[in-house]
Amino acid sequence: MDGIVYASGRFVAAHEATVSVFDHGVLYGDGVFEGIRAYNRRVFKLDRHIERLFQSAAAIRLQMPMTQPEVAALVVDTCRRNAIVDGYIRLVVTRGAGDLGIDPRSCRRAEVIVIARPVGALYRRAPNQGISLATSPFRRLAPDALSPEIKSLNYLNNVLAKIDAGDRGADEALFLGADGLVAEATADNIFIATPRGLATPPTTQGLKGITRETVMDIAAEQGVHVEERSISLVDVWTAREVFLCGTMAEVVPVGIVDGRTIGSGEAGELTKRIMTAYGALVRASGTPIPAGAEEATEVA
Repeated sequence: MDGIVYASGRFVAAHEATVSVFDHGVLYGDGVFEGIRAYNRRVFKLDRHIERLFQSAAAIRLQMPMTQPEVAALVVDTCRRNAIVDGYIRLVVTRGAGDLGIDPRSCRRAEVIVIARPVGALYRRAPNQGISLATSPFRRLAPDALSPEIKSLNYLNNVLAKIDAGDRGADEALFLGADGLVAEATADNIFIATPRGLATPPTTQGLKGITRETVMDIAAEQGVHVEERSISLVDVWTAREVFLCGTMAEVVPVGIVDGRTIGSGEAGELTKRIMTAYGALVRASGTPIPAGAEEATEVA
């Protein structure tokens, strides 16, 4: 791996970046993270991502070692050092190193990690080609077990669903909640087109996605009605259009769900409109990344 990474309080070459084997993020998945995108040398919705990171940290009683402006500046600096034009940023905060045993009181200080790398499309496909979904046999974790509002490092539920989808030849898995209703994909929110506009599941069993928020804002600006309501698997199977959205995925049309073709199997007209507007927005707004990379230096 090349590039510059922030870890253990300093910037280092990526292949030299380390964390303690006693870090509770490594041992127990005890931490939170954000996935953030940069376009055209701008970090899209950086402040919103930092706000959500701090909300997740507060929910698990993880004491952040920096302020929100300091974390935001660190993200931008990491992008600058890696000369990011279009890229993906992974911002991770673990509980830090502690003793063996799950009691977090042994962890003295949280660990902040920032990775910024150039990135391509998450799903390799032709521009309007739809991806395929398979309904996962694994149910989304119940909100009273682990709230989907917490973007934690505990992603084993998602990983198992992704493995199963791959085994079945699908691009992505579709989670149902404990009630049998559609929740989300492994790393994306879902929308379906209806006679009234768009519908998306409430976030009681899925992440309050920032891309989801952006799509809803775009739809409102275009006069497209969006309703948050319960969505059944049959609703998805019979929808005229289906698309997923997420920071890494952006807005991606769905062509097949459980072997059933959605519409023509390609992006429908409403999906195309959302995709086009989203692409224009992300490339025209965000926190600027100063030009010029520099050698790695230690940070106190």
